[in-house]
Order: sequence, then C-alpha cells, then structure tokens
Amino acid sequence: MLKTAAADANTAEVRQELTDGFHLVIDALKLNGINTIYGVPGIPITDLGRMAQAAGIRVISFRHEQNAGNAAAIAGFLTKKPGVCLTVSAPGFLNGLTALANATTNCFPMILISGSSEREIVDLQQGDYEEMDQLAIAKPLCKTAFRVLHAADIGIGLARAIRAAVSGRPGGVYLDLPAKLFSQVMDAEAGAKSLVKVIDPAPAQIPAPGAVKRALDVLKKAKRPLIILGKGAAYAQADETIRDLVEKTGVPFLPMSMAKGLLPDTHPLCAGAARSTVLKDADVVMLIGARLNWLLSHGKGKSWGEAPKKFIQIDIEPREMDSNVEIVAPVVGDIGSCVSALLDGIDLHWATAPADWVGAVKAKKQENVAKMAPRLMNNASPMDYHGALGALRTVVKERPDVILVNEGANTLDLARGVIDMYRPRQRLDVGTWGVMGIGMGYAIAAAIETGKPVLAVEGDSAFGFSGMEVETICRYNLPVCIVIFNNNGIYRGTDVNPTGGPDVATTVFVRDSRYDKMMEAFGGTGVHATTPDELKRAVDAAIDSGRPTLINAAIDPAAGSESGRIGNLNPQSKLRKK
Repeated sequence: MLKTAAADANTAEVRQELTDGFHLVIDALKLNGINTIYGVPGIPITDLGRMAQAAGIRVISFRHEQNAGNAAAIAGFLTKKPGVCLTVSAPGFLNGLTALANATTNCFPMILISGSSEREIVDLQQGDYEEMDQLAIAKPLCKTAFRVLHAADIGIGLARAIRAAVSGRPGGVYLDLPAKLFSQVMDAEAGAKSLVKVIDPAPAQIPAPGAVKRALDVLKKAKRPLIILGKGAAYAQADETIRDLVEKTGVPFLPMSMAKGLLPDTHPLCAGAARSTVLKDADVVMLIGARLNWLLSHGKGKSWGEAPKKFIQIDIEPREMDSNVEIVAPVVGDIGSCVSALLDGIDLHWATAPADWVGAVKAKKQENVAKMAPRLMNNASPMDYHGALGALRTVVKERPDVILVNEGANTLDLARGVIDMYRPRQRLDVGTWGVMGIGMGYAIAAAIETGKPVLAVEGDSAFGFSGMEVETICRYNLPVCIVIFNNNGIYRGTDVNPTGGPDVATTVFVRDSRYDKMMEAFGGTGVHATTPDELKRAVDAAIDSGRPTLINAAIDPAAGSESGRIGNLNPQSKLRKK
C-alpha cells in the first residue's frame, strides 16, 4: 500500500517535470504578449485552442478561416503586434492563405499558424489526412515561412515569426506546426529555457542625414507642395509628429483612405475634398507611408496632369523607391524617425507653403463641399448612396470614437469621400488589394482589440463574403452595428438576362432581401430602414445599446455605377453581336 502511494507520488512528480508541444506553443505566445488568437477549431489544433483559452489567452472562433485571418491581420495593424490566426491543415490553411497574402500586400503584421500532416508521409505523397506541402505553398504569398519539427524549437520558431512579421516593412508570416509536434514531450525546465522573448523586434531605422537635407531642399523650393499620407503613416502611430510636420510646413495634405483621421478631415490643410485638383496641380509631392500604386494611378497619367512633378518618398523599404516614377528625394527609414528628422531640419526661418496655393486648394475644397451638400441631405425613399451616406456621415461626426469598417464597390468608393474621419486608425477598409470579404473579420477584431463601438458599412455583395460571421458577433456579444446597402445586386440590381431565359442576370440578387432577419436569427437586433432619417435613428440606437445590430438599408436598385469608381479597370469587349 505504502509502496503504491510512493510510486504514485513519484509518477506525479515526473509528470510535473514534463511539458509538451501544446504547452510550449501557448507559453511562447504568452511570453511575447500575444493574448488573442483568431481561428477555426478542428484537427489537429482543436485542443491547442482549448488549452490556450484555459491558459488565459482569448480565443475567438470564427465560421470561416479567411475571416479569422482578416481579423488577425487588422489586429496587427491596430496594435503593431502580429495578429495570430490558427487554422486546421490543408483546406483550412488554404482558406487562411488569402488573408495572409492580403496582410502581406497591405503591410499588416500577421502570423498564420496551421496544423499540418506528417512530413514523412507528405514527402512520399502517401495520402495522409489532408495531405499538403503547406510550407511550399505559403512561401510565395508571405514575407517568410517556417516549419517547426521539434518541440525544443518552438520558442525559436515563434520568435522568428514575430520578428519577421513586424520588422522592416510589416507583413504576413506562415508558421507550420505538424500534428506530431503537439504531443512531443520534453523536460519542463529545458522547455522553459527554450522559449524566447523577442527583444526590440522592430528597431528604429534612422534616415541618412543627407537624405533628410535633400528632401527638405526640394520641399523648400516648391511652389505648390502636397503631402500624401498613406496607411503606413497611420500604422506608425507617429500621430503628433506627422501633425507637427504638416502644420509647421503649412503644406496641404491628402489622406489615403486608411490614413483618414490621422489629422481630422476637417483640418484647414486637408485637401481630401480637392483631390483631383491637388494631384493635377502640385509640383512637389511628399509621400509618407504611401505607395505610388494603382490607388494613385502609379504617379503618372491623366490624373496627375501636365505639371512636372518632383517626388519625395518616406518609406522603410528602399526597394519601393522609383517603383513607378523617379523619386528625386528618397528618405529610407521608419516613419516616426524620418518625420522627426525632417522636423529637426526645419528652422525658424522656414517659409510655409505659398499662400496662393493654400488659398486655391481651400477654395476648390469649399466649392466641392458646397456642391455635394444638397445630395447628402436628401431624405428620399428608396435611398440613394449619397442620402444614406449623408446620414452616416452625421453619425460619425457626432460619435468620432466609432471605428468605421467599409467595403463594397459604390458603397466603398463613395463613403471614402463622404464620411469624414476625426481620429487615427478609425477607418478600416479593403486597402491595397481592394479585396472583398474583409468586413466582418475587421469589425470583430476592431471591437476585440479596442473595445470601441464598430460601424461596418457594407455593400450587399461584399457582405456575402463573410456574412455568416454575424453569428460570431452575436456569440461574443460584440458592439458591432452592420449597415448593408441593399440595392439587390452587384453594382446595381437592375440588370437583365440578355437571353430572356429564366436565370436572373449575373449581377442580380434575390430582390428585396431582408438581411436584418439573419441577425435576428442569432439573437441580435435587426432593422429595416427605407429613408436616411430611419437609418440614422437605427444606427444611433444600435451604438447606444452596444448590442449586435444589422440594418438592412434599402437602396434604389438603379443607384450605383459599374465597378464603382474603378470601372476603367474593367476591360470592355470591342466586338458587338449583330
């Protein structure tokens, strides 16, 4: 009897001295301050999620991995720490891969962790459960990819993933964890020593003094200078420094959509309402965390006018310079350090931007605002986009703490210009890739990471990509209000099948759908709104309540244009049928 008791005690002591892959992954995450995981449970990571939750990590389970990945990506943007998405092997991994690629394209720090099949079976292609060489597939679509085969390497593997995700230009990283890894056992003390706390993963990168002087010399000689703020400037969280640069130089600024609110859109120097004019007429353009990609017409062509341009570009990635046009003054380094260095080079004798240029921008802005005002104030039923967005514009003005998530075609394009933002990192949208389906993932992560109310303004087509996540919103009782601009289709709901056959046109949805009933099915609040006044009252009530709410905003099916404002990207056939 005594011998048995002693043996049991010894066995318990041995067990206490061991750890395994499950616990080492969790301990490594916690050691590095990662306290939230977004994912979908399943083989082989179901128990990892359960054990992570038991260890105090918040685990948010989604209905689809792509939406969980989008949540992790935007969490990275908001916090400057890598958001973590956890998926099952093969199909689940592939679902998460779109979000990983999108995070990399948008420069959001994210780590996709996926369970995988056994290497010896995959490499011999012997037909394992969900067999796939996930590492090879992920590599071209992210900053880097790692696989961990031994429990003793989990700490190093995660540390490398964290550093890769946030250092330099942020982006997505893939971490492959084969199923066998989780049950590997090792000495607990050795396991603890194998963990790595990442020190200074994104160190400051100081710009060269010569580069700073060159940029200031170019800016000083400008007659019509312009600053363009990109989402990289918002990510940097150098808000006060950027504000000081704008105000000390007196240069008009144009915020890209996710940089809106870095300085308020109502700031006297904001040129958002005069975008076409400033792009066309500026002679010197300073890009801060913005890229001359398709969103800025690659820095050339009709939208940039005939006036010769000189570009100053601030970016942490040297290879970004001269990507489309010549950059006469490249400033390479992190945005906070670069802008601080520019400010240090501005002395008391610095002349602010010419008054005639600032005055011309202001006049054009006022003209455009006055022209738009009546369209935003209409209370027509059915609603058009401008009337509905005018109501939401007022909501955000009265509640500047609300985080706005926005996607769609017309819904996105028009909201960018109509809804003013007042605080940084409060507008989240499709970004560089323009991919649809980010809405619910972004909304969930924004609510989780900030605790603030979220207003998700969705086109009916865009909502369809992630709409089932309304159940997730209700399950976690998140303060998210979703507004669906329902015009019965993609772009418009009035297209007709040219054959006259029974199938509807390819861009048409079920007429007069009631998306609000979906939210009610999961215990949230559903509202059907037919006028801008009804829409505003419903959104105000939703935000006041803090309850999950979905408002079906009935939009005129004829409202909207083909492909929104990027119809020029949609190729047209030059042939006509006789």
